[in-house]
Amino acid sequence: MIARLSGLWPVARKEVLHLARDRGTVFFALLVPVLQLFIFGFALNTNVRQIRTVVYDQAPSQRTREFLRRFSNTDTFRLLGHVSSDDEMYAAVRKGEASAAIKIPYDFAERVLRGSGATVQLLVDGSDSTVSGAALNVFNAVVLVENQRLLAGSGSRPPIEARPAVLFNPSTRSPNFFIPGLVAVLVQIMVILLVALSVVRERERGTLEQLTMTPVRPLGMMIGKMIPYVMLGFLEVCWILPIMRWVFGVPIHGSVWVLLVLTIPLLLAVAGLGLLISTKAASQAEAFQLAMATMLPSIFLSGYIFPIDNMPRPFQIVSRILPTTYYIDVSRGVILRGAGFADLWWNGAVLTFMAVVLVLAAAIQFERRTR
Repeated sequence: MIARLSGLWPVARKEVLHLARDRGTVFFALLVPVLQLFIFGFALNTNVRQIRTVVYDQAPSQRTREFLRRFSNTDTFRLLGHVSSDDEMYAAVRKGEASAAIKIPYDFAERVLRGSGATVQLLVDGSDSTVSGAALNVFNAVVLVENQRLLAGSGSRPPIEARPAVLFNPSTRSPNFFIPGLVAVLVQIMVILLVALSVVRERERGTLEQLTMTPVRPLGMMIGKMIPYVMLGFLEVCWILPIMRWVFGVPIHGSVWVLLVLTIPLLLAVAGLGLLISTKAASQAEAFQLAMATMLPSIFLSGYIFPIDNMPRPFQIVSRILPTTYYIDVSRGVILRGAGFADLWWNGAVLTFMAVVLVLAAAIQFERRTR
């Protein structure tokens, strides 16, 4: 038995020395999990609050202001402001500027005084099932408490009638909520990994150094490297969308062409991130670790599962530098809310800016390493 274990300690000692020299592996093994624990522990919050809400009050009065104040006092609704028409109210929710809208009719105060049943309508964005569920529960609870306060044991008909409605996903199907966001996550992981590993693999083989001896400039090399993978990512999206529609039954309410056009800036941004990772990584293993390190923040801090408005302010800022955040808003906006290019162009502009910055940073870093 002892003879079979001969060489155990020398081999173990060699691996310990090798691990001690590989600072990247030690960093990812010890520090990254702790760092992610702190980030996600503080950032993630399943208690929905401060839902962005617009108000359409057709007859503002002291009574309606007091009634609306009860919603803002719950800390679940954050009243952004007032709109003046049904079109403005629906547009605010469709564009993603608000997640809910409260409509108070012109005869609200009069009907409350008569006890004839004043209707109050809540429109909530069903593309985020977590937010819509919390909004519906709190809305019904506020109306119930207000009715109890107004009745005060009289036993009459409730003076306020709640009429909530879920827009864009009335059946609150989970696939309708998760799959449009999952498209962004899958595309990002695939493109970043392929780009990062391809560049590092060439460096390990020595072929990348041969390219530096040619007239090819670093910026041209970086863009040339990313183009095939951007095309591959675009084909992946074109392949995923029919599966999403016909296999999982997720309806596409907006224009597919708008979605595809706004997919290109995302692909350029994540390919640029992959290039930047490849210029930092010394081996394929390190490139893989760095690429996978972008996955968890893109899932948990991008609004894919947890609402961004629930996060502490510093983590909301972090979410705004993630490409996935903007594309999830695009995919849910087009697929579920039927938003158009005029509603979502800002997301495409931010992604394009990110792509330019990341590609330039990768080119500069690559030039520094080859000097």
